[in-house]
Amino acid sequence: MELPPLLHEWFQWELLRDNWCTRLHQNRDDLEDAIQKVARMLIESRYAVAFTGAGMSVESGIPDFRGPQGLWKTYNPEVATLSFFSKNPEQFWKFAREIGDKLLKAKPNPAHKALAKLEKMGYIKAVITQNIDGLHQKAGSVNVIEIHGNIEKFICMFCKVVYDIEYVRKKLKNDAFPYCELCGGPLKPMATFFEEKPPEDAIERAAEEAKKCDLMLILGSSLVVEPAAQIPRIAKRNGAKLVIINMEPTWFDNACDIVIHERVGLVLPKVVKYVIRMTKKSRLSKLLDFFS
Repeated sequence: MELPPLLHEWFQWELLRDNWCTRLHQNRDDLEDAIQKVARMLIESRYAVAFTGAGMSVESGIPDFRGPQGLWKTYNPEVATLSFFSKNPEQFWKFAREIGDKLLKAKPNPAHKALAKLEKMGYIKAVITQNIDGLHQKAGSVNVIEIHGNIEKFICMFCKVVYDIEYVRKKLKNDAFPYCELCGGPLKPMATFFEEKPPEDAIERAAEEAKKCDLMLILGSSLVVEPAAQIPRIAKRNGAKLVIINMEPTWFDNACDIVIHERVGLVLPKVVKYVIRMTKKSRLSKLLDFFS
């Protein structure tokens, strides 16, 4: 007999919750061991890629969306839909003013810096991010794919002329919302809204990186936004090992090889330290073997 949809959904979540509780306990007991395993996986990987979400930037003072202190606990997610913006640009920009300062003043945290360090060391080949804050680039990451755009550029909803952030700042000093000098149309950040398709070129590049990688680090993402959530699935289908580091459990935890429910800013710098320590030890061992 098939369960009613709501009961079926409840049953699935109960099974997942029981499994999450077990994993949480294991990770707290064996956090250092799990971190060392991640470091070893990076060293042994051929092509490792990072996939990052809002949880990556929480320690930079930018709230995530769905966590205990997330934006959607304070604001209605409707404010970030394309249909809402089209009808109420002034209301959207009221919301944008309130969170914009945090986004623009934010600085890279230890997680961003650690990821940039891993790229510089040659272990991370690409960073695929859902974030629009530009903090990966500010931390020094080079090969960054922004699948949800960014807040550095703004586009007129009518004539599609693009403006930079300085123009928008000037407009917001005197106007309720920034508008186009040419046609008077409202300006929208070139970040992906709900009901809006992400940039196709970015999604295609991200999918290609997911197909190529043999290891993917999923950092600070709840994996509920589509089509972004498809990227780790693509990596899994193509045989990649998966590591997820996120404060909250996700529906995808069971598919991952290592699950760590902890702050990314705590875990990733330790991963870097272990990678450095292990590679030094390996080089020393090889040197000793050479002279023995």
